[in-house]
Amino acid sequence: MKDTTIDYALRATWQAVAKMYNEEAGKQDSTMATGFTLLSIDPEKGSPSTALGPKMGMEGTSLSRTLKSMEEKGLIIRKPNPKDGRGVLICLTEFGREKREYSKDVVLKFNETVRNHIKESDLEGFFKVITAVNELISEKKIYTEDVSTN
Repeated sequence: MKDTTIDYALRATWQAVAKMYNEEAGKQDSTMATGFTLLSIDPEKGSPSTALGPKMGMEGTSLSRTLKSMEEKGLIIRKPNPKDGRGVLICLTEFGREKREYSKDVVLKFNETVRNHIKESDLEGFFKVITAVNELISEKKIYTEDVSTN
């Protein structure tokens, strides 16, 4: 494990998590992307379509495909945004709310299981490292000419 690069460990772990979530979603004739989208939509007021992509870290074209599929399955409806005449709100249908609860249960079960098997101090260290990696990336401190190591 000593020779494993950080990016490889992150990527391999995320791929395993994504595969697991897709297998669970498949039991409900769904996908991880659909579940993630359901969880990202405000269940009461809906969410502006323009806010979903950035919130989810998803490209517009991928999000458009996902939303189209969700609309065809009756999970969402599009409504005019009363605060922005040109905008659209993505709202959950009753069926979408049911599937959202299922997605929420799947995520909570994953988190509960991990928390039951890993010491709290180790999880704190994990989140500290993940936060630091994200800060290094967002502050563009990795690929710059003036790189300092601490």
